[in-house]
Amino acid sequence: MGEGRVVRRRLGFGGALLATLFACASLTPSLLPRTWLNQGVMSAVTAILGYAVGAGFGALGRAVIPYRLPERGRGIAWRVMIGGCVALAAVALWYSVQWQRELRALMGMDTRITWFPPLILAVAVALFAVALLLARLVRLGSRKLIAWLDRYVPVSVGRAVGVLIIAFLVVVFANGVVFDGFVARMSDVSSVANEGTHPGVRRPASAYVSGGPGSLVTWESLGKEGRRFTATAATPARLTAFSGRPAAQPIRVYVGLDATTSPQAQAATAVRELERTGAFNRPVLAVLGTTGTGWVDPRIADSLEYLYNGRSAMVAVQYSYLPSWLSFLVDRHKAAAAGRVLFEAVRARVARLPAATRPKLVLSGESLGAYELEGSFRDLEDMAARADGALFVGPPNASPIWRHLSANRDQGSPVWRPVYQGGRTARFAQHAADLSRPGGPWPAPRVVYLQNASDPVVWWSPELVYSRPAWLEEPRGPDVNPQMNWFPLVTFWQVLADLSAGLSVPPGHGHRYGADIADGWAAVAAPPGWDAGDTGRLRTLISGRSSAPRP
Repeated sequence: MGEGRVVRRRLGFGGALLATLFACASLTPSLLPRTWLNQGVMSAVTAILGYAVGAGFGALGRAVIPYRLPERGRGIAWRVMIGGCVALAAVALWYSVQWQRELRALMGMDTRITWFPPLILAVAVALFAVALLLARLVRLGSRKLIAWLDRYVPVSVGRAVGVLIIAFLVVVFANGVVFDGFVARMSDVSSVANEGTHPGVRRPASAYVSGGPGSLVTWESLGKEGRRFTATAATPARLTAFSGRPAAQPIRVYVGLDATTSPQAQAATAVRELERTGAFNRPVLAVLGTTGTGWVDPRIADSLEYLYNGRSAMVAVQYSYLPSWLSFLVDRHKAAAAGRVLFEAVRARVARLPAATRPKLVLSGESLGAYELEGSFRDLEDMAARADGALFVGPPNASPIWRHLSANRDQGSPVWRPVYQGGRTARFAQHAADLSRPGGPWPAPRVVYLQNASDPVVWWSPELVYSRPAWLEEPRGPDVNPQMNWFPLVTFWQVLADLSAGLSVPPGHGHRYGADIADGWAAVAAPPGWDAGDTGRLRTLISGRSSAPRP
């Protein structure tokens, strides 16, 4: 085949068929609603994957079966395949509108959507053509290299070596040049953004928070998210208005990346800040996990402060400048290390206190922050032995303790709402009522996992490429579309794309947990005298407050 024919040759039969089937499968509903533009991109990605699979099977079939249809038979097969693919694509595009409306209705969203099937098709075809052109240019390069090698070594050796060299170069370029360059650029941009301050955030006047008067760390070193965390502590006036009793000034300690040179130094500084502010004299001390840029969900922090009328202390550290999704890819182990070092340092300091005067030591983190703190423990038993409770919100699928509990859940309980050992230590909830199930004793320390059945952060995993997930088995979660199916490769990319839409849905769906965080804290660490009525009032307050979105 000539060099030009490598690039300009027509589509392969198997590749075209599988590309169409994969693209149509991508139009089916996934966990969250999506826009027409996202759908076009997703269809293009899945189509090129389908083309690669189909082309591979086609090449294998030609190598194994020497028989070829006559020219007339091949023409008929092509016409039948093209007609079938066009009809299937038209039907899938038509139904995709209704599928998206049904999914939005399931989540209580407006079903009047802007959905452009012709534009979806145009975006998908254009991006597919670009990707196919790049793939064929790589193939052309490999042919040239193999032809050159054949002049010096046996043909079989030349082909093997040529394929290995091209594969190596593609991997190096994609990972070492494109991805690493992208990460470096994002790190530069994020480090600059880290120097900024959110509108309305001012240096606090309270000596009980990092960056305030007498703080061991400077206001500038806290980073953008650290400054927001310490500056937005609940005021005694607001706390008193809620509780009707005189409130204390909450303690918030934070150590940014710019303050020290290592996680160990950060943890040591954090402990000294806790000592300075008198945190070890408070009835509760929370170690909080951060996500990516150092963000802490304000609902996690605020709920605990209202729960204890300001007599609380909390501490967090920053381990990355990168956005949460990118930090999960490249800084995941750094996050776990930072969480482990911080918890161990705080716990060691608490252990030096008389047992009767020690604060209740609790944990909380959302998304990557949950993963960060899980890394401090071997298993659930170790967590219960060394902490007084934990609240994890939307934990990533890679969280090791979460995975173990889900995989070893009690028989008959669904993976989206598992019951582990009768709920004696850990319980899982999408709604507040879930925390009361199963019935039976729930002694302290308690561990709560808030996880929505439609949260892609919780359910996305590499296993979706080749394995049907348990969360698509019946019965399904309350907000998982009955029309959603599993397709090899396709569902992996669908749920991966859902990650970008996790915060675009109402609370109680996707990666939004809202006022359920108040119920979680009330279950894990309620102070003496706290009752269900107090939790209801706190839910109302937390749900009515604006909350900064996760970066």
